[in-house]
Amino acid sequence: MCTTCGCGEHEVTIGGAAAHQGHTHAHADAGGHDHEEGHDRGHAAVPAHAPGLGATRRVQIEQDILARNNAHAGDNRLRLAEHGIFALNLVSSPGSGKTTLLCRTIAMLENRAVAVIEGDQQTSQDAERIRASGAPAIQINTGKGCHLDAHMVGHAMEKLALQENSLLLIENVGNLICPAAFDLGEAHKVVILSVTEGEDKPLKYPDMFRVASLMLLNKVDLLPHLAFDVDAAVAYARRVNPDIRVIRVSATSGEGMDEWLDFLHAGMAAAQAAKQQTVDGLKRRIARLEAQLQGQPP
Repeated sequence: MCTTCGCGEHEVTIGGAAAHQGHTHAHADAGGHDHEEGHDRGHAAVPAHAPGLGATRRVQIEQDILARNNAHAGDNRLRLAEHGIFALNLVSSPGSGKTTLLCRTIAMLENRAVAVIEGDQQTSQDAERIRASGAPAIQINTGKGCHLDAHMVGHAMEKLALQENSLLLIENVGNLICPAAFDLGEAHKVVILSVTEGEDKPLKYPDMFRVASLMLLNKVDLLPHLAFDVDAAVAYARRVNPDIRVIRVSATSGEGMDEWLDFLHAGMAAAQAAKQQTVDGLKRRIARLEAQLQGQPP
């Protein structure tokens, strides 16, 4: 897992502004309340692989890292739910076609409110491509880091000024290992497997396919030119995760894109319905409290 590789020793850049680890700063939350929090980015100050650390100490550091990350993820999830935002964490190997697929998705969504958080070790090229497609995007550069964490995503969400009842697509760093362990506050992890890769990827990287709700089998327009076994790839994914849903897609030919958009629309509708249910519940509670204050029966 990433916590043993020392990737916490890096400088993170969000939207062009460097965010150093290990310092504390005050900031205002969504409700305008000031508080302080350390910029540990969910990582340990001492890399878990440092010489002299025993197995017990390494496990404790990994547990602490994930516990801090999960707390930030919970905050992100609450913020998203309060605003009816459907968020997905898109994960894959490098070169799977995530950004091209996102650009086609944004174009097909037309006027639906959508924003993108882009994760890469360096450059802002993917965020620039997304903005050229018509959606607001912010780049997170992780430096030596090999994944996004919930703290980074929380800050990016603040800078994006997300719209109510919208869609947030988080394109993680190209890596099928470390992102599996880090909850960002998303509704689902979506793993993208390109037919230009090996069909045995789900068996080689089972943790990622186990935590994903959906597998997008991408670049299927290339199948006539490849020896990729679709049935085997799906069988391997379901051996790891029997409940994983599979959609065959191609941003080039358009195959499967309608089914992918149906998934997005259903998720957005569910997020908006859950938000409205919460609002209605609060209104009923307020009405009961007001009735009690006025001496009326509840």
